[in-house]
Amino acid sequence: MNEENLLVYFPFFTSDWSVLLKLLLTVLFFVLIAVAIYDRFIQRKNQLLINYPLIGRMRYLFYLLRNPMRQYFGDETFYDSFEKIEWINKSARRENSYISFSPSKPYGNQKTLFKHANFVKEVNEVDKELCVVFGKNRKIPYVSRSIIGRSAMSDGAISPEGTRAFSLGAFRGKFPINTGEGGLTSNFFAPLNLQDCSSPCLEIKKGTWFARMVFRFLRLITNKEVSQRVYKKMVVRQKDRGTFIFDDNKLAYYRIDWTKSLDKFPIHVPEGLPDITLQIGSGLYGVRDADGKFDEERYRKVMRFCCMTELKLAQGAKQTGGKLLAAKVNDDIAYYRGIPAHQDLISPNRFPYADDMETFFDFISRLQELSYKPVGFKIVISTREKFELYAKALKHRKEEGKSIADFLTIDGGDGGSATAPLEMMSRIGLPIRESLRIVDEVLTEYGLRDEIKIIAAEKVLTPDDVVELLCYGADFINIARGFMISAGCIRARECSGAGGRNCPVGLATMDEIKRSRYLVLQKAKHVANYHNELLYGVRSIMAVMGKTNTSQLGMDDLIHHI
Repeated sequence: MNEENLLVYFPFFTSDWSVLLKLLLTVLFFVLIAVAIYDRFIQRKNQLLINYPLIGRMRYLFYLLRNPMRQYFGDETFYDSFEKIEWINKSARRENSYISFSPSKPYGNQKTLFKHANFVKEVNEVDKELCVVFGKNRKIPYVSRSIIGRSAMSDGAISPEGTRAFSLGAFRGKFPINTGEGGLTSNFFAPLNLQDCSSPCLEIKKGTWFARMVFRFLRLITNKEVSQRVYKKMVVRQKDRGTFIFDDNKLAYYRIDWTKSLDKFPIHVPEGLPDITLQIGSGLYGVRDADGKFDEERYRKVMRFCCMTELKLAQGAKQTGGKLLAAKVNDDIAYYRGIPAHQDLISPNRFPYADDMETFFDFISRLQELSYKPVGFKIVISTREKFELYAKALKHRKEEGKSIADFLTIDGGDGGSATAPLEMMSRIGLPIRESLRIVDEVLTEYGLRDEIKIIAAEKVLTPDDVVELLCYGADFINIARGFMISAGCIRARECSGAGGRNCPVGLATMDEIKRSRYLVLQKAKHVANYHNELLYGVRSIMAVMGKTNTSQLGMDDLIHHI
């Protein structure tokens, strides 16, 4: 195309523009020639590029685009139907989530249907307060204000900003949040104001009058995130910045000083916190001493802020100990967990106090005595016979007058995880529905069902998923991926940080640039909205089924469609 034709088709081009375009094309031509020569005659690591120089690189370009494009044009079976993903996003934004026509496959490819009542109820006839009582025999039982909670996701696996958004969302939505095996960190305290907790266990840092003036000025001309970032640099030293939480009212930063004595900690959980379940994994992070042993004093301090404790023996996609790659183990995470920074963190496979049934349940009793609060454990079911070993041990303890676990968290064998071995993701453990049926039946047979609550988790996204698991025997539902999507996850599957690739939205990465752009307050609202829409959807389905309370749901309410 000569210059005259270029000006006809692109009148905004001047002669200078045409010269620049020719120069760029010339440079591109020589670059491509150089790459082709390198591929054919110099490099000796890639056989494909030797045979197909330059053109062979298109394969790697398309391969690079494969995962991102899957989210929009490809198969979504891994995350369930596109309609369910869209429902979560619309519910999080408080948009109308109704759809026209049915999903692309008949019955949404569902194998299980709900029985509707001949004369259905109105939604307002269903109990508005759907709650569960955990540890009714404990000195301080826990009464959840919802039947849905955010499943275990560790601060560190999730970015600090992501954890704050989840914590704020849980507080606003009045549902419990599980710490994950990373333990209780400052970011779970995001909803707490200093006026809600005047305990001397808090370490508080306030800025000078000059620093406060700078903060207020920046707040006027920029935004909250930028002004806080500058203010924090003026108030908190570099190595501690990730462990302090900002109080907007007092213009101060605070964190828990774990070196303070137990009598300095609040007796009751401060009102400004969400309901928190402390998870303890095989690494004992957050409740270990300098030698890596269980620290009773630290545990008692942590439980002044938590409602109950969950010991993790296993989860669906990870029958081994937790894994956190070095890219995520920064100085803040090392501080929280009591481990070296910038090294891969691979927890032991076996829980340190679970050599056998007696040792394990004795440890649970020990935690109950230390905290006065409910304690349970998380497992994956493989066979009925193996689960009966737990039931027999629990029944034997009960007959001897000893305390037993207050709840069981059952994770389906096909549950997801940000960092898990591929060879275990779908090969070990039973799916959640079959697991629930076994656990519910066995606990009933052994006379334990009334004392032990069942929490279920595995690929729960929408209200129908919740109701189905309740019918299978669950008392409470934990959700991970649904809450992740409501918090902005776009399913890029780069959560682990392997190969230098990070979560593009800043939700599951420790990359400071991406984290700094994560909209904490907006996503906190979305998280709370998603939870509220889930509960409304559950109550809507129950109304159609003629039920007023979740205790009325059972296997007889399901139709197994072939």
